[in-house]
Amino acid sequence: MPAFLKKATRTAETGAADVTRTVADMLAQIEAGGDATAMEWAGKLDDAPGNPVLSRADIDAATAQLSDQVRQDIAFAHDNVRRFAKAQRKTLTETQIELLPGLSTGQKVIPVTAAGAYVPGGRYAHVASAIMTVTTAKVAGVSHVTVASPPRKGGGIDPAIAYAADLCGADTILAMGGVQGIAALAFGLFGAPKASILVGPGNQFVAEAKRLLFGRVGIDMVAGPTDSLIIADATADPDIVAVDLVSQAEHGWNSPVWLVTDSENLAHDVMNRMDALIADLPSPNRESAEAAWRDFGEVILCADREEMAKVSDDYAPEHLSVQAADPEWWMDRLTCYGSLFLGEEVTVTYGDKASGTNHVLPTSGAARYTGGLSVHKFLKIVTWQRATRDGARPVAEASARISRVEGMEGHARAADVRLKKYGQM
Repeated sequence: MPAFLKKATRTAETGAADVTRTVADMLAQIEAGGDATAMEWAGKLDDAPGNPVLSRADIDAATAQLSDQVRQDIAFAHDNVRRFAKAQRKTLTETQIELLPGLSTGQKVIPVTAAGAYVPGGRYAHVASAIMTVTTAKVAGVSHVTVASPPRKGGGIDPAIAYAADLCGADTILAMGGVQGIAALAFGLFGAPKASILVGPGNQFVAEAKRLLFGRVGIDMVAGPTDSLIIADATADPDIVAVDLVSQAEHGWNSPVWLVTDSENLAHDVMNRMDALIADLPSPNRESAEAAWRDFGEVILCADREEMAKVSDDYAPEHLSVQAADPEWWMDRLTCYGSLFLGEEVTVTYGDKASGTNHVLPTSGAARYTGGLSVHKFLKIVTWQRATRDGARPVAEASARISRVEGMEGHARAADVRLKKYGQM
């Protein structure tokens, strides 16, 4: 049995019932009141009255604030995400098959017409989220992508977010965050079309707004606090393991980080390094990482690599790093994770920012049943069929009989009428 050398003292607490009531009320008000009500809420919560739509001049002014190096780095990340998304897109193809002589069926791949991408910009300016969401939607073929991101004090969104969203192909950019930003995307406010799907990370209010709107629109996933797990054996570098844990704990006070190992020496070595590494962070990163490690961090000692793999699969982490011998064994064995980082040469930071794989990933154990954001989320796989009159006959006969077994006489007659018309009964 695995042993806990450090166990979490808390689980994520969101005040879910209160959040649901607040968000539901806001969505209802904004849907009824449209642009004006959304702007009222923005004025109250963001201190940002006025038209939230960024003009070409606004985007150019934001771009002018960035150094050449920042623009080059954003372009580098965009190119990697774009090329990875294009490779994903090629895995989905249109196809057809003649199941019976005269009966052809197939599938078409159709992008949704409009997507809404939420890009957080409060405590941290999530430039990479703009790259991940907009680029992937555009590669999928989405014709209109609207971005919503919280305005800074004084108006306008973070310049790097504005630049990244524009570079990646956003058609409309809104300086509007929170529930009102999600509502603007979903309800098609400020001249943008209604989103067919809402994507991107956000705080508990943003996540709840997406959850309540799901069904009316598609969403990428219901997201909780980000989480990360590291599998490390005796060959791992304890300094790198500890730095990687801290790097993910800085996301927020309730972002779990877990270490799973079969080396007690490594476990204690890592734990002994954590406090100093966290203390060396700037504020507010330091306070976030301190609380996350203190209340949600875990260190689990296992007997062998098979037990380590089982623990990891049970946790189904959003981010899974393996710093252990025989990476191919781990690649073949592990089954539940949002994104996998094999070897100390790669870190979650790479996937979060610039390596090409998407960082919008399943949290809170959702990796047991789903993957992260990809071009596939923006594509509808639809089916079609056509037949000659002779080719349809055996299908009509079988369909009529099955319908009558089910008691669905109307269905049966829809098949009968064709058999009769074509002289087949």
